[in-house]
Amino acid sequence: MVVAIQVFEKPKLKNPVLIEGLPGIGFVANIATLHLIRELKATRFAEIHCAAFQDLAVTTENGGTRAPINELYYCKNPDGGRDLIIWYGNTQALTTFGQYELCGRMLDIAQDLGCRLLITLGGFRQ
Repeated sequence: MVVAIQVFEKPKLKNPVLIEGLPGIGFVANIATLHLIRELKATRFAEIHCAAFQDLAVTTENGGTRAPINELYYCKNPDGGRDLIIWYGNTQALTTFGQYELCGRMLDIAQDLGCRLLITLGGFRQ
């Protein structure tokens, strides 16, 4: 299995919290993290490609296509408190092995950035 992570910048963050929001039931987590990225004007610093992502393309707002991808954003707290790392993507790994590998690599990145707290978002169907 191959997870390729392209890091554009290694931000210096203060005790960051990682918020994960990949698509799931009703795209709840996906929509919430996209809202955070836009409202906080977060900066993209890495993109992740994984062989276990779905073999498809997603249509963009402008009529183009986008391959399955995950991205990492950061947001510095202007008040000097904890910073944020936001894990956003348009897909998840399809296999259990792919999910473990992807999560393992993400935890390595988070730890390298000083992150000790991870929050995952998701929907719950009743």
